[in-house]
Amino acid sequence: MDAWFWWETMLALALRYPEILLAIACFFFVSQMKKPSRTPVNWPVVGMIPYLFTNTRNFHDWLTDVLRASNCTFVFKGPVGVTGDLLLTCDPANVNHVFNVNFTNYPKGGGFSEIFDVLGNGIFNADHDSWKYQRKKAHALISDKRFRSFVGITSHNKVKNGLIPTLNHLAEGGHDLDLQDVFMRLTFDITCNLIFGIDPGCLAIGFPTVPFAKALDDAEESLFFRHVTPRKWKWIRYEKEKKLESAWKTIDHFIAQYVSLRKHDMMKKTINNNNVDAATNLLSSYLNCELEAGELGFKFDTFLRDTTLNLMVAGRDTTSSGLTWFFWLVAKNPKVEAKIIEELQLKLYHYENSNDTSSLIYLHAALLESLRLYPPVPFEHKGVVRPDILPSGHGVRRRRMLVFSLYAMGRMESIWGKDCMEYRPERWISESGKIKHEPSYKYLVFNCGPRTCLGKDMAFTQMKATAAAIISNFHVEILKGHVARPKLSIILHMKDGLMVRLRKRG
Repeated sequence: MDAWFWWETMLALALRYPEILLAIACFFFVSQMKKPSRTPVNWPVVGMIPYLFTNTRNFHDWLTDVLRASNCTFVFKGPVGVTGDLLLTCDPANVNHVFNVNFTNYPKGGGFSEIFDVLGNGIFNADHDSWKYQRKKAHALISDKRFRSFVGITSHNKVKNGLIPTLNHLAEGGHDLDLQDVFMRLTFDITCNLIFGIDPGCLAIGFPTVPFAKALDDAEESLFFRHVTPRKWKWIRYEKEKKLESAWKTIDHFIAQYVSLRKHDMMKKTINNNNVDAATNLLSSYLNCELEAGELGFKFDTFLRDTTLNLMVAGRDTTSSGLTWFFWLVAKNPKVEAKIIEELQLKLYHYENSNDTSSLIYLHAALLESLRLYPPVPFEHKGVVRPDILPSGHGVRRRRMLVFSLYAMGRMESIWGKDCMEYRPERWISESGKIKHEPSYKYLVFNCGPRTCLGKDMAFTQMKATAAAIISNFHVEILKGHVARPKLSIILHMKDGLMVRLRKRG
């Protein structure tokens, strides 16, 4: 019998006889009470799916508990009729094997591009020759000295002329504000400038609505729910899919508009190798590679759309998420805040006349530590080409998807020691006063191996400039009663934002 027909039949019976649903629910909960377990039980017919629905409010912490109880690796079984299962892991040995040692056997895979179809054939979805070309091209552009200088200047100017004046206005008026929203606006403006050469003015007094920014949020939330429900169960996430469809149209319209503006601008002037513009915003550089993109079989307009969207997601969302959780942790740990202020004073740092934050070692360590506990991308997943045995002893095959929990990895005593749940920047500073370097397969925040994040330095440039400027000028106070918890999204945003009040420093 066809698996989909079987599920439709079961659903029809359940809707006609709701007592069946009630009986199943009672059986599940009573069984759980009789036999408490930190790891999911593989139930007849439904597999382990009920655990997903009963743990949506604390999904990442629940998954962390499961991996902690199963020695960092666990096989999650789906319902009957759903092919394949998930191997969940946060074991550094498995990470090193998949991301480094046997990299070619673990591509993103067709399942990944199917889930993330809105990203098209951009670098996040790409494998093999397409990925190699896109990575090589992005690496050449991002590592260019002129572009790196442009990143520093753009970030500094936006913080100085956009962020601080806006926060001053809010602080003087005694307003409560959502700091996460502020950071998403800040990184949106900076990223648009770096990619398109255009500042949309999202971070302005009055906080104007930007449909593209909201569309990205809606898309990311919808993509998360594709991970936790079987692919054929579209009916169960119908509203999320409708939201994604609408967001997709908004995203395409926005990018097409900005690409058109940049093309029009380039038609007005002749750009040569000595022109600064050719090495600043990334789109101008990509517009000069139509011939080589065509030789690789890319439709150029689609290539530009997919490339710029992937860069936007990487630049806006990860940095804003990192800043949000950083300020929440600093507000909860006044000793850390005091040490950051002491360093800023010792280094005579002032945001108005300095865009160099390289000497701020403790601030850098504090950011590394917050990213360990709250990685902006909380999980990664891989497909499998050929059967293999992981260092943990678990076998993998083509129909088994591997999911790596970065969130759980930062909370494992076996990896980070007994104080793994503590926010302690000092763990990143050596006896000589320099930053300690941990293996990327242990600290997976910026990925690992050949797919290591190209924008790591850019991210730290923006985060350090922003953090130093805010902490120099304001004390951030979390509103009483505010609860910080992760939103169910592919990016680790806070569900209800970060509600704060700012007090200006003397």
